[in-house]
Amino acid sequence: MHDEFLSPQSTLSRRQALAWLAAPLAAAPALGVAAPLPQITLAGPPAIVSAPLIHMAETGALQGIAQRTVFTAWRDPDQLRMMAMGGKADVLAMPSNVAANLYNRGGGVALLNISTWGSQWIVTRDAARKTLAAFKGEEIAVPFRGDMPDIVLQLLAAKQGLDPLRDFRIRYVPTPMEAMQLLITRRVSHALLSEPAVSLALRKTRSFPVGLIAPELHRGADMQQEWGRLYQRPARLPQAGIAAVGALRAQPEALAGITRAYAQSLAWCRDNAMECGRMMARHIDLLTPEAVADAIAVSQMDAVPLPQAREELAFFFGQLMARNPGLLGGKLPPAAFYTPG
Repeated sequence: MHDEFLSPQSTLSRRQALAWLAAPLAAAPALGVAAPLPQITLAGPPAIVSAPLIHMAETGALQGIAQRTVFTAWRDPDQLRMMAMGGKADVLAMPSNVAANLYNRGGGVALLNISTWGSQWIVTRDAARKTLAAFKGEEIAVPFRGDMPDIVLQLLAAKQGLDPLRDFRIRYVPTPMEAMQLLITRRVSHALLSEPAVSLALRKTRSFPVGLIAPELHRGADMQQEWGRLYQRPARLPQAGIAAVGALRAQPEALAGITRAYAQSLAWCRDNAMECGRMMARHIDLLTPEAVADAIAVSQMDAVPLPQAREELAFFFGQLMARNPGLLGGKLPPAAFYTPG
């Protein structure tokens, strides 16, 4: 990964065609930011939610808010929590339940939006398995025990009367990339993955020479479709967004500029999937531009400001609260959680 400083001036000279994106934010000081911050650090996982953050760093999209912007990757939710609590980043992409948990525990988190609404599939060697119930009795590799996407699997299983630990053979692994490697090397037949790990696995098993030894893989259960079917709701889940931590939370105009820049960068990534993929691959090991472009094409990416996402978040949190209150820090987040800044 690359975590060096990205100078807005040098980056823009390489991407003058993207100057329109940075221009609206250059006026941010007039909105109330007294002076640009020396640096803003953006952080995210090797998942599609990080693509706009990387674009923001590479294009100097926050030049009216910070003199330089840097992106760094976090590997797993434990590292995410350490970064958030330890002041190692200013804006972090994080699962929605982690944001609520940290907020409820006094962690100083201001969730700004929900941008990932659908990126989870069970990737399988058996093309006929299209629902979660079809995997009953099967071994499934699942990353991030007790976090996304494990908690979604548990909710969907319980909703249809299945016990996640009794009716499936769950093989927990530390990261999505490790689950993907188990698939590719035939050590498991199914894995619960989020994009772009899904697309990366599918592409790797069709490539030479990996294709000679790896199994043919397919998109199995679409977890978003399962959510919609079982809960009689739209087939989208408020899975992840971006959050500000530390002193940045006290600068509402900066928060507004960051939220706007993220939405603009997300739109750019949707419209320029391959170039976005090249950017993401430069910062996160193992990813390829083609896999990221595939992921953008199939993921539900929509930067919804937190107040507008409240109803869907509150429903999701209600399901988590009923199953395991500890996932949210023991209680539902208060109304203030939904009005950052």
